[in-house]
Amino acid sequence: TMTSLITDRYASKIQGVLSCFDRVVIQGNLPHICYADGMARWLRTNEVRLYDYPRFVEPFNEKLRENAARLAKDSGCEIEYVTASLSKEKRIAQILAERGTAPGLVHVFSSMELCRTYRARYDDAKKMAFLKPDKGKCLHYYFYFIDASLGLCYVRVPTWCPFAIQFYFNGHNWLARKLDRAKVTYRMLDNAFVELGDVEKAQKLSDAFDTRQLHATLDRYAALCCPAAGEFDEKYHWTLSQVEYSTDVIFRRQ
Repeated sequence: TMTSLITDRYASKIQGVLSCFDRVVIQGNLPHICYADGMARWLRTNEVRLYDYPRFVEPFNEKLRENAARLAKDSGCEIEYVTASLSKEKRIAQILAERGTAPGLVHVFSSMELCRTYRARYDDAKKMAFLKPDKGKCLHYYFYFIDASLGLCYVRVPTWCPFAIQFYFNGHNWLARKLDRAKVTYRMLDNAFVELGDVEKAQKLSDAFDTRQLHATLDRYAALCCPAAGEFDEKYHWTLSQVEYSTDVIFRRQ
């Protein structure tokens, strides 16, 4: 016999079903320097020797450190150095319990992590230098914000060129903000809706997710948290790295 859906079997006990985005991770790259040949071309165009690449990008490192310190100071935050053993999510939850959920910068973490870089090599056959992709370690910043539309999100910024950044938000938090504005009552338990005053309206709001608005938000945070990228006179190209789409089944009684 065909197995019925849980929403069919328990239809009389279910208040409603809501589908929405959940965890979303987006990668940002600068198109012309995010690969070795492109970076080499940019350096040659700007009359920088390929072997001088580390020396050339070093000032950007300092610029990003100064920018992080300024953002933290302006928002009354501290930059907290963390290791892999510390849960950033738990630490942010502690801070939010005291701070509240007003929009703005919540906290800044720093940590030493792997990053992309390039290394100059010499091609004997072509008798010319070239760049090859490499890996290294550099300081990374995690800027946690409460965004007016997306709720809690973070921007991960490496302090080493080519500045591949990462942006995270949660669709449940985004939808909760939409429900607040639409005056739809709800209750959340962890990362799920367990009560909704108007399921149909909530679903319509979820389905109306505007990627153009998201794109503008990404550009704004990139400019704020990674000003060094502006030195290369181009905007970030955004790609989806992880996308979760969830279904909340809301029972009338727990």
